[in-house]
Amino acid sequence: MAETPPVVRLTQRIDPAQLRRLVSAYFEDMNEMNRAAKLLLPTDRERLRRCYERILALTDLTVEVNASRSLRRELLRWRDLVAERYIATEPDAAAHAANFRALLSLHPEAWRQLPYVTLGALA
Repeated sequence: MAETPPVVRLTQRIDPAQLRRLVSAYFEDMNEMNRAAKLLLPTDRERLRRCYERILALTDLTVEVNASRSLRRELLRWRDLVAERYIATEPDAAAHAANFRALLSLHPEAWRQLPYVTLGALA
């Protein structure tokens, strides 16, 4: 069984390697959300569910290593939105786009990229 990374306390100095893992996990979430946006047809339902499973797992990992209590709270709220999409019976492009937009709003660098995201529902 793989050992889970420790939670970084705000009083600790953040190791640069751990910070890279945190940022990498956040951007992997965005990548999976972008991938899921291409799987919203009814024929892709199972692939979409697997994509949401990966998003949920990546979000859990991001929350575990995140030092910011407020960002952890927001990520967990966002995770609930993705979990709703995961258990939904039908794909919903508008709800997916809203969730993707919410994720992008959690990081200043990602927020600046929002106008360039090509999801039609985000515009």
